Amino acid sequence: MVKKIKQASVLIVEDESELNEAYQIVLKHAGYTVKTSYNGQEALDILKTFNPDVILLDLRMPKVDGVAFLKAYNLKDEHPDVRVIIFSNYDMQQEIDEAFNLGAQRYMLKAWASPNELLQIVEKTLSEQ
Repeated sequence: MVKKIKQASVLIVEDESELNEAYQIVLKHAGYTVKTSYNGQEALDILKTFNPDVILLDLRMPKVDGVAFLKAYNLKDEHPDVRVIIFSNYDMQQEIDEAFNLGAQRYMLKAWASPNELLQIVEKTLSEQ
């Protein structure tokens, strides 16, 4: 009997609907299980019943932004196996540094990421678990 490898799952937290949908299409096409949310509060609600391997997290969003999400999610203490890739279109060095201090592993400038680059970043992040 061949052991089945667990399919990786991704939560996309992105308030721009076009980008959210594009990331979802790319990741689902590559075989990932994907759930999406449009702000940090919605993501926190989803995480009550969904345990992703990777979270793609926009830093600037309405209601609960990326840094506030990471503080509430308590990545380092409660979810150390979840990998977080933060992204933004803005020069937000203070927020980026704070996100890394809260446990994020990677940063991606979303304006320049092609579908292939997105997949490479997700795959590289997963391989480092």
